[in-house]
Amino acid sequence: MRLIRVVNRSRGIYLAERAELSCSFLERGRGLLGRSELASGEGMVLLPCKWVHSFFMRFTCSLVYVDGRGLVLKVVDRFPPNRIGPLVLRSRYVVELPAGIPSLTSTVPGDLIELEPLNL
Repeated sequence: MRLIRVVNRSRGIYLAERAELSCSFLERGRGLLGRSELASGEGMVLLPCKWVHSFFMRFTCSLVYVDGRGLVLKVVDRFPPNRIGPLVLRSRYVVELPAGIPSLTSTVPGDLIELEPLNL
C-alpha cells in the first residue's frame, strides 16, 4: 500500500496529508475494518471504487466520490457504521476521511481533487 496526499486544488487545502492508496481487491475489501478511528490528517483512497459500506466499522467517517478527471461527484460528510453508501456510477475512486473533514474544508461537488505522491 502506498502513501499519498489528497489535495483539494479548488480550495488550496489538504484533505489528507497521509492517506493510504488501496488498489488491490484485498486492500479495498479490508479498507478501514479493524481500526478504531481515522486520525486528523489521515485518509484512505479506494481505487477503483463506486460505492462503499461501513459494516463492522467502529466509527463514523466521511466519503468523497471522485471521477477520473479529479472532480468531486458526491460528498457524504458523516457516514455512520453499518450502512451501505450511495452507488455513484461515474466515480473512479472514493476518499475516506475523518468525519466532518469535507464540511471543515468546504469540499463540495465540482471541486478538483489531486492525489500527490508522499515522499518519505
